[in-house]
Amino acid sequence: MRTYKNLILGCVALMAILACNSNKNSREAELLKSGIHSVVVQNIIQTSQYTYFRLKELGNMQLKENDSLWVAVPKTEAKTGETLYYKGGYPMKDFTSRELNRTFKEVLFLDSLSRTSDFEKKENTVVKDHRLMSSSDSGMTGKPKIKKIEVKMDKGNGVTIADLYAKRASFSGKTVKIKGQVVKFSPDIMGKNWIHIQDGTESGGKFDLTITTDLTVKVGEMLTFEGKITLNKDLGYDYFYEVIMEDAKILK
Repeated sequence: MRTYKNLILGCVALMAILACNSNKNSREAELLKSGIHSVVVQNIIQTSQYTYFRLKELGNMQLKENDSLWVAVPKTEAKTGETLYYKGGYPMKDFTSRELNRTFKEVLFLDSLSRTSDFEKKENTVVKDHRLMSSSDSGMTGKPKIKKIEVKMDKGNGVTIADLYAKRASFSGKTVKIKGQVVKFSPDIMGKNWIHIQDGTESGGKFDLTITTDLTVKVGEMLTFEGKITLNKDLGYDYFYEVIMEDAKILK
């Protein structure tokens, strides 16, 4: 009799656990429909600027049992086994971390990780106000904070920043040369170095050009760059570039 009773109690407990897990999976699936991913931290790698997390996503029926993903956020603290949440992100395939000397098949760069699925509660974010680049980028949405400086230089045989913004459609996808003074340099962000230049010209209030490259420069240098012009580059969140020069090289 006691064995039968214990069996009944065990079945009831199992059913309760299954029901709880089912409700949890349903909630995670609903969050996923609204673009919110529920994840569990499986592994953490710290570097000087970034924290890399290997995450297991919950509630996504399209993933296999052993599937996981790597994400990167600015250096922060979390614990293995902790449940976190994220939205969006910028994926980079075959990303190489110079500091780790490791190439990841894919890394998702995130604006933030949260300890709650309610992203309106800023106090619960693990990472707050992450900026892939300064919000001063004049090609980004949001109020520019980079100040216009006085630049005296010869135009040379390239285009100007005023040209790029005023006639942007004609430059889309084309490789151009532009000379300017370096006003900002941000190294090794998402596998690239980011440069801002000014040349003393402007169009519609836009006086600053963002350039990506694998080269190193110094603020104050007057340099000529050559690279491909891309329009309306959207990195997610507020990182939208109306005009950007990508994979630039420096001309002598």
